[in-house]
Amino acid sequence: MRTRVKICGITRSEDAQLAVDAGADAIGLVFYEKSPRFVSNALAAELSQIIPAFVSRVALFKDADKQVIESVLQTVEIDLIQFHGSETVDFCEQFNLPYIKAIGMKGTEHDNNFLLANVEKYQSAKAILLDGHAPGEAGGTGESFDWASIATVAKPIVLAGGLTPENVKQAIDLVQPFAVDVSSGVESSPGIKDKDKVLAFMEQVSLRN
Repeated sequence: MRTRVKICGITRSEDAQLAVDAGADAIGLVFYEKSPRFVSNALAAELSQIIPAFVSRVALFKDADKQVIESVLQTVEIDLIQFHGSETVDFCEQFNLPYIKAIGMKGTEHDNNFLLANVEKYQSAKAILLDGHAPGEAGGTGESFDWASIATVAKPIVLAGGLTPENVKQAIDLVQPFAVDVSSGVESSPGIKDKDKVLAFMEQVSLRN
């Protein structure tokens, strides 16, 4: 199975084009105001226009109000929502778009019941994203977790947290995820993607496909 790639935290048109040209399957737009990768609706609308067919546009929210999410969806072309907070299943399902649910794994890696319970809880999610932050905290920290501890689950897994060109091949070998999600690992500074790092990351992923 081919491992897909999402490049998250896109804030510039040139980085959106870089991600597309490098072969990314999805780009992530962050609508969490405390993030250094936050984008306004207007900027996100411009970025979404760059993305061609068959590359997914993913909107990331963390405990956002319903009205905030609806305003984004009315302004920006979005294919998939990524919920990164404590959103309930009912909340995630109300926007008539497919969604993925992020789960913070730090400190819970060896508690298989924790992961299995969340997979069972978010059955309607198209995938479960496993990140390196602690439960309840924000992502984008660049921290990884014990990949080898992940239990096998009956749901596509998106692996995130601390991935870089140097370790993504090892992560794929250990986890065999449906997709990997990278942000800070291919940046020169928060929100600014580094071309060489992006290309190196994609090359390492392709070696495992």
